[in-house]
Amino acid sequence: MTLTVLGFESSCDETGVAICNTEGQILGQALHSQIAMHQHYGGVVPELASRDHLRRLIPLLQATLEQAKLTLQNIDAIAVTTGPGLPGALMAGTAFAYSLALGLNKPVIPVHHLEGHLLSPQLSHKPPSFPFTALLVSGGHSQLIAVEQLGQYRLLGETLDDAAGEAFDKTAKMLGLPYPGGPALSQLARTGNPNRFALPRPMLHSHNLNFSFSGLKTAVLTTVMKLSGTNTPSESFNLSDTDKADLAASFQAAIVDVLVSKLMKAQRHTQHQQVVVAGGVGANHLLRQTVCKAAEQQQFEVFFPELALCTDNGAMIAYAAAMHLANNIELLKQKNYAMLTRSRWPLTHNLL
Repeated sequence: MTLTVLGFESSCDETGVAICNTEGQILGQALHSQIAMHQHYGGVVPELASRDHLRRLIPLLQATLEQAKLTLQNIDAIAVTTGPGLPGALMAGTAFAYSLALGLNKPVIPVHHLEGHLLSPQLSHKPPSFPFTALLVSGGHSQLIAVEQLGQYRLLGETLDDAAGEAFDKTAKMLGLPYPGGPALSQLARTGNPNRFALPRPMLHSHNLNFSFSGLKTAVLTTVMKLSGTNTPSESFNLSDTDKADLAASFQAAIVDVLVSKLMKAQRHTQHQQVVVAGGVGANHLLRQTVCKAAEQQQFEVFFPELALCTDNGAMIAYAAAMHLANNIELLKQKNYAMLTRSRWPLTHNLL
């Protein structure tokens, strides 16, 4: 029996709505990014993000239903990101989803945001199968996960301070690049010399699978101050275009070296023959290129989400719930409308 799930994502600064079925098909989806709204502030303003989610949900829902050629009566279950994320942003999507489910008398399936990213490659033309080792890299998370099967996740390592995405954004700001900084820095790095600056590779040779990127960020700041001839941090440094490009390339090379080295160590530990790289930073061209090269040398398969599914989106939430539904049809009877959000929620803790 094929079941249809309507999913909502509002954990940060993207409002996503999508309809997926238990066959792995995206029947309709719509997404609104708040980048333009937050650019003036140089980062996400939680209160503005929450209010904007509320404005966007109904139009996005209508667009998704129209694209899928379905009505709300055709939906079997409703899924929503309940954590982790910005509390107000989570509340906006969760309140809407639970209210809709109550009105329709449909079950609600709460979804972990990171599980959505983790399972997003399943929506690709060539999906991975269980078990696999995953590198989750986004603006707020850098984790290595052993995925034994659906719902069974074991944390192998994580960042001790800044996530990779945060380090990208903060370094981009030092270089005077516009928000969001990560994609802008990656684009600039294509024109730079990655060998010009000898930046550190924090914890590259540690005896664990954890990450640390705050030291790398500090090394970039020190280099920027030296290049601009100042002894104090500033809102805008006087750097040449060549300096910016070379520093961006050197920084990106350092991040990728650490991520791929730790991923290879994790794969050797788990002995899984399939590896997944997901999350917003998973769209980075150098990271993809380097992981693919390592996979060819070490003879394992690597899987990425489609580029459009690397950032936050409703499809990954709808399909994560659809996978759980296909695995446990009893979830159709789950009509508990006591809304719950979790701004902090370890992936390994009792998802359903």
